[in-house]
Amino acid sequence: MSVSQARAALPEILDRVLAGEEVTITRHGEAVAVVVRPDAIRVRRADRALADAERLRALLQRGRAGRLDDAPMVTPERATQLVADVDAARAAR
Repeated sequence: MSVSQARAALPEILDRVLAGEEVTITRHGEAVAVVVRPDAIRVRRADRALADAERLRALLQRGRAGRLDDAPMVTPERATQLVADVDAARAAR
């Protein structure tokens, strides 16, 4: 639905959204907005947050299962360089 159509049909759009439909509004043929119920947005955000939390849980579990001595080591020279880089970045602020 174009912006001009949406402007003329706002009460109808709200009724359609209330019934559970999502209405996409376009400008020059390109989607610029989607009108949805607020509870639909909350559910999507919650689903995304739960999926992120599950990925984090899996990463932590995998990390706990690994042995530290199997991890690549940082050489003393590289550690010194990393500390110098951090110090330089702080001094530049």
